[in-house]
Amino acid sequence: MIQPQDYCVREGDRVKLNKWATEVAPAYSSKEQYNELLAEHVEQLSSLQELVYASNRHAILLIFQAMDAAGKDGVIKHVMSGVNPQGCQVFSYKHPSPAELQHDFLWRTTRDLPERGRIGIFNRSYYEEVLIVRVHPNILRGEGLPGHSSRQPAVWKHRYRSILDFERHLHANGTRILKFFLHLSKGEQRKRFLQRIDDPQKNWKFSMADIEERKYWKQYVKAYEDCLSATSTAHSPWYVVPADDKRNARLIVSRIIVDTLKGLNMSYPVATAQRRRELLAIRKRLG
Repeated sequence: MIQPQDYCVREGDRVKLNKWATEVAPAYSSKEQYNELLAEHVEQLSSLQELVYASNRHAILLIFQAMDAAGKDGVIKHVMSGVNPQGCQVFSYKHPSPAELQHDFLWRTTRDLPERGRIGIFNRSYYEEVLIVRVHPNILRGEGLPGHSSRQPAVWKHRYRSILDFERHLHANGTRILKFFLHLSKGEQRKRFLQRIDDPQKNWKFSMADIEERKYWKQYVKAYEDCLSATSTAHSPWYVVPADDKRNARLIVSRIIVDTLKGLNMSYPVATAQRRRELLAIRKRLG
């Protein structure tokens, strides 16, 4: 049975990713059972999404971060497959545009935050600003910040603080944030890269840039460790999801989302006496 707390980074913990598994005993015993469990989770999520919309008290923000080929797209596709498209939006973030670079690093994602009653999904996010930007300091220099040097540890501490304050503000105003790091091993990444080369239908997913980024594996691990340690809080936790088994990762993510939404103790709006009279009048007119 999946226990969400097993994958949660507790506030104040110092994360060392080599101590977090990239593969665990699967929650399913066969492909058929996996399909049944995922369908059950998706059905629950669909009902809960409708309740989120009807109660109109919370917005839900799901953030996915990972190394290349960890399966973010697949998780989003399969886990959110039963959610009403009108109540869910997905945003993917690449390298900032020239216009976006003229603003603070939280600006472009702030524009895409979900409104109350909706689920928003960030495929990569503002966390790129303390991950890829840290690994490639030339990006930070291109942002033109006054008096900032990528070699100064204070830069990243300031950004962690900005993120923590931002997420605290969102939480206080009804947005519930779940952050998932899909934890992939370097060996499994190599296997998936080779599959993308060998399968003609997956060739489009692969580029030389993927290989170039793989050279920075250790630097990315360090950046993720520092980020997860600094920004996982009780109200906005990080979950380190073992990602070598794609199916199991999807079940873990969907279980965490379902349990979190259930914990919001939502209910459908109760009709007032006046509203009941209106409904009865409408019923009479319908005959």
